[in-house]
Amino acid sequence: MIANDRLFQRGDKSKIWQKYCGFLDLSLAEHMEIQEQLLMEQIDIVYDSLLGRKLMPHKPGNVSEFRQIVPLTTYQDYEPYLTNRDESVLAVKPYCWACTSGKSGVRKWVPYTERGAEAIGKCGIAAMILACANKKGEVNISSGLRALHNMPPPPYVSGVLLEAISQIIDVRLMPPFDKGENEDFAERIQTGFRLALQNGVDVLSSLSSVLIKMGERFAEGSAKIKFSPRMMHPGILWRFLLARLRATKESRKLLPKDLFPLKGLLAFGMDTDIYRDQLVYYWGKVPLVTYGAAESGTIATPAWNKKAMTFMPTSSFREFIPEEEVMKSKADPRYQPPTVLLDELEAGKCYEVVLTHFYGMPFLRYRMGDLIRIVALEDPETGVKLPQMVFERRVDDIIDIAGFPRLDEKTIWQAIANTGVKYEDWCARKEFQEGKPVMRLYLELREEGDPNQIANSIHQELVKLNADYQDMENMLGIRPVVLTLLPRGSFQNYYEMKKREGANLAHLKPPHMNASDQVIAELTILLRKDSCR
Repeated sequence: MIANDRLFQRGDKSKIWQKYCGFLDLSLAEHMEIQEQLLMEQIDIVYDSLLGRKLMPHKPGNVSEFRQIVPLTTYQDYEPYLTNRDESVLAVKPYCWACTSGKSGVRKWVPYTERGAEAIGKCGIAAMILACANKKGEVNISSGLRALHNMPPPPYVSGVLLEAISQIIDVRLMPPFDKGENEDFAERIQTGFRLALQNGVDVLSSLSSVLIKMGERFAEGSAKIKFSPRMMHPGILWRFLLARLRATKESRKLLPKDLFPLKGLLAFGMDTDIYRDQLVYYWGKVPLVTYGAAESGTIATPAWNKKAMTFMPTSSFREFIPEEEVMKSKADPRYQPPTVLLDELEAGKCYEVVLTHFYGMPFLRYRMGDLIRIVALEDPETGVKLPQMVFERRVDDIIDIAGFPRLDEKTIWQAIANTGVKYEDWCARKEFQEGKPVMRLYLELREEGDPNQIANSIHQELVKLNADYQDMENMLGIRPVVLTLLPRGSFQNYYEMKKREGANLAHLKPPHMNASDQVIAELTILLRKDSCR
C-alpha cells in the first residue's frame, strides 16, 4: 500500500515543494549522481531475475559497463513474458499491471512494483503542484483536492497514475473510477463535468482536443443552455449565476473558465502547443504539458513557467540516441546506435529516448520510439540548470514525399490549424496517384468548404513551416497535398463502429498518421455510401 503523505495534511508548503519539486534546483552533476545511484541499485535488484540474466551476460560494475554489455531493447524483447503477465521472470512481484496499446491494437503490459507505482504518483503530484504554481515555491494544492479528468481507468497507466496520486494525497476524482467502469469515454466526460458543476474543481487534466471541442461548443451554445431536472442542483445553479456575472462584467459570451475557475490545467496531446492560446481563452489557465508513457510514467515536466520541460531524476535512467543514428538504425535494423547521456546533449538537436526502469521493474535500455528536441541546456527564466526539452514526434510517424520533406504529425496539424478551417478531425498518409507519391489528407469539416482551396491553403502553410517542403516545390515543382473531404459524422461513425466491436480506448479513433488500408476503408464508409446514391 502506498503511504499517504502527511505533509499535505499539515500544510507544510516549503517541505512539500522541496520534496516534490526540489529536482528543479539540482545541478547537472547532482542529477547525474542520482541517476547513477538508482541505476546501480536497479542492477542489484534485477540481475538474478530471468529477464535480467537474459539481457545481462554478467553483472555490470558501473554505468559505462552497463551501457556496453546490455543491448538496446524494444517491447518485442519482453512481449513473450509480459503479454501473459508471467511474474516468474520478474525480479519483484508486481504491485499492479498497467497497459497501453500498440498500433496493432494488442495491449502492451507493464508490471509496476509498489515503489515504481509510488514513484509515478510522486511525479504526478510534482506536475500538479507546478501546474497550479505561478512562481517558485508556490504550493496551491492540499488534501481534499478536487480533480476533474477524462483519463481512462486502470489498468491503463493513466488510471494507475491517478490511483497512486490519490493514495499519496487525498484527491476527489471526478468521475471516480469505480462509478465509471461501465461508461464509455464520452459518458465519463459528461459524468465528470456534471460532478464538477456540483462540487467545483481545482485541477483539470484532459486531452487538449477534448478541451478545445468543449470550449468551442460551449461558446457557440452558451446562450441556448437549458436546465434539465438533473441540473436543478443548488451548487450548479449558484455556479451558473457566478459565471454569468463574470462573463457579463467582461461583456462577452459565457466560457468554461467562468464555470470552472481552475488552480491548474494539465493538458496532454500533440496539439497542445498548437492550441495553447485557445486553451487559455476557454479555460483561463496556461496548460502544463508533461512527457511520459505507459512504460515509464512521467519523465519530464515544465517548471512553473509552463514552457520547456526538465527531466525528473528519479523516474527512470535515461540515455539518448542522436537523430542521425536513429535514421541509420531504421535503415539497418541490425545496427546498434550509440547513445549519449544527459550531460552530453546538445542544444537544438533531436534524440530518441532510451530508458531503464528503476525500483525492480523490468525494462533495460528500452527504446521509447519518441524523438525529443533539446531547446536549451538550461533555463535562465526559472534558474533551472538542466537541459530543457520538448516532445518532437514519434520516430515512425513520418510521411516522406519524394525523398525531400519528412512531414511529422505536429507539422501537418499546425498547417491545418493555421488555415483557420473548422474541422472535426483528420488523417494523413502517403499514397500514390497516377504513379506519383502524394500526401492524402482525409478531413471532416464542420462547415462547407472548397476542397481545392483548402488543399492549396494547407500546401502554403507547409511551405512556411518546413524548409525541405519548400525546396521540394522550388526544385521539383511538386505540390503533394491531395484532399479528400469526408461527410459529416465520419469520425463519429468510426468511433461507434469500433465501440460496437469492443475495441479498447486507444483504438476508438483512427491514427492521424499512416493509417492502414483497413482503417481508411472503415473511416470512408460514409463517403462510399454517398457516392453510390
